[in-house]
Amino acid sequence: MNSSLLVYLFNTYLKLFFILTPFFVLSVFLAMTADYDEKARKILALRVGIASLITAFVIYFFGEYIFNIFGITLDSFRIGAGALLFLSSVSLSKGEKAQAVKDKEEADIAVVPLAIPVAIGPGTTGALLVMGGETSVPALKASGYLALVLAVFSLWLMLFLASRIEAFLGKRYIVILSKLTGIILAAIAAQMVFTGIKNIFFG
Repeated sequence: MNSSLLVYLFNTYLKLFFILTPFFVLSVFLAMTADYDEKARKILALRVGIASLITAFVIYFFGEYIFNIFGITLDSFRIGAGALLFLSSVSLSKGEKAQAVKDKEEADIAVVPLAIPVAIGPGTTGALLVMGGETSVPALKASGYLALVLAVFSLWLMLFLASRIEAFLGKRYIVILSKLTGIILAAIAAQMVFTGIKNIFFG
């Protein structure tokens, strides 16, 4: 793998990692598993990781085909997805999303709500569709798939080590990191919207 592909892989990995809102997912995971023992938490973490990977991979892989089927241009979707992602980032920064998820807690929480919509929400879905449809170059596509696997693996690892991270950082700092993730998401959303507008009017 040449240096340009490595740079693309790393940049895509970082974007995907933050789009998955890992610190927010961690904070919700800890809140919803407060009564779980360590073994139960690790089993749930594995289930969340698998569910998130399958969901994200399907969205990322079929993004280009969805655009073709519905006749949607990539730049139009960039603007719409960016707007959704921005709204998600605002909720995340204000801590509103966490409370909404807690209010919907159910017995089986691996797929709903932890994988969907906590990790893979509307904004994340839009961003994955856009990123998956941005290139048709086989080498870049393969790098994107690898970056997605690495991003979800990183999310799973955080959940697997949730108890240790909580003990090391404390709940307050996890909430702070979650809000910082919201700010980073807002920047990614703004870039998506600006790129879409630029390509539509000046491309």
